[in-house]
Amino acid sequence: MNDAKRLVTAIIVTFNRRELLERCLKAIANQTNKPQQVLIIDNASTDGTQEWVEDWLVEHIPQGRLSKLDSNIGGAGGFAHGMEIAMDGRCDWVWMMDDDAEPCPDALEQLLNEPLDTSNIYSSAAVSGENLAWPIIPSSSTCGPLLRSSDLRPVMEVSSVPFLGILISAEIIKKIGYPDAGYFFQFDDVEYCLRSRKAGASIIIIGSSRINHPLATRYPVKILGKTLYTFRMRPWKRYYYVRNRILLAKKHFGLSAYYNTVPASFFRLIGTLIYEPNRVLQTWATIAGVWDGLWGRKGQRHKHWGLRA
Repeated sequence: MNDAKRLVTAIIVTFNRRELLERCLKAIANQTNKPQQVLIIDNASTDGTQEWVEDWLVEHIPQGRLSKLDSNIGGAGGFAHGMEIAMDGRCDWVWMMDDDAEPCPDALEQLLNEPLDTSNIYSSAAVSGENLAWPIIPSSSTCGPLLRSSDLRPVMEVSSVPFLGILISAEIIKKIGYPDAGYFFQFDDVEYCLRSRKAGASIIIIGSSRINHPLATRYPVKILGKTLYTFRMRPWKRYYYVRNRILLAKKHFGLSAYYNTVPASFFRLIGTLIYEPNRVLQTWATIAGVWDGLWGRKGQRHKHWGLRA
């Protein structure tokens, strides 16, 4: 593929995290291979983000554009909205990340140095020091998730990647559409990767392309001879973690959602009650997530259940 087919639009979704967004955008501005367009999707921030971005872009990222939303449609909705804007213009690839991502200076260059196939999805590696920011599961391995950045091969096919430096071609977007905005928050990236794989795509991490990101803290739950893992998070996030796992399982794995994913949600709750505070709210978030997941209720729903962000 020649350079004419490597027009990249970077998409960053943000909400009320101006300081993190500043670091992310400064890292984008310092890329050795700069994206042709930078889209910042602001989920109706109230912390001065919009005013700062509009002023800062003019001098530092003239190819940047701010899209100000009237309400918070979550990370899933923000990425879908950003993709739609990108596809309305000249764009061969979108490079997407949250506002707490900080790409290394050559992150995009390392991706574009590869012989990219537009039928596949590529990604930077999200790292926190020597650790992977999120566990990564190789597509052809039964040894469990990778946790250390040193475990990555230079080019590695994996089961899914987070929306943290993910590089998606316009060809794939035209084929399978946008992320499911109804997920609002969490697992929209996993669902998109599953959809892509069903459409014939491989999901490939380029180990030399790095994005710094806070480490996700997880802990084990051992029950009935099996070990499950769950992540430390506030109750309102727990709601989406539980609900969207069930939504995803129902869509892609059928009956497994009922005899596997739903019971596992309550097994994970045992670990949550051991390791985390706010036990009443964590329990309520799990029950609410299971209920809405089984009934297929999407969108921003944590406020409906009295869970505060």
